[in-house]
Amino acid sequence: MSVIGWIGAFLFFIIVEMGTMALTTIWFAGGALAGLILCLLGAGIEVQLAAFALVSFALLGLTRPLALRYVNRRVKKTNVDSLIGRTARITEEVDGEAQTGAAVLDGNVWTARSATGEKIPAGTLVKVQKIQGVKLIVEPVKEGEH
Repeated sequence: MSVIGWIGAFLFFIIVEMGTMALTTIWFAGGALAGLILCLLGAGIEVQLAAFALVSFALLGLTRPLALRYVNRRVKKTNVDSLIGRTARITEEVDGEAQTGAAVLDGNVWTARSATGEKIPAGTLVKVQKIQGVKLIVEPVKEGEH
């Protein structure tokens, strides 16, 4: 590979990383930099490619866990998954066509949508099937299920 090829690869990985900020390609930019240095020193293509692979995967394996911990330290974990399977009460009729519906669960009011598409009248007990964003996806509790 030529010097231009390694510079192009390095810039490509940096630009992709800047666009995603997902810590997915920055490691390969380091590998491309190693390949560039070896190219400038006159190493053969096999040595350059081997260095690219070794440095990329070494950086990935050694630094990614630390980087993820640092990058994600402000993310607040929630217990929203613990709401799935719980029972709530509909406070505003759930109507998929009109995009209306609300439910109360643990004293909090949530937007509610029907898992089956059926209308659910106010006052009905429902079971939370899943959560999409800030909406409870619910279906009515069957007789004797509560």
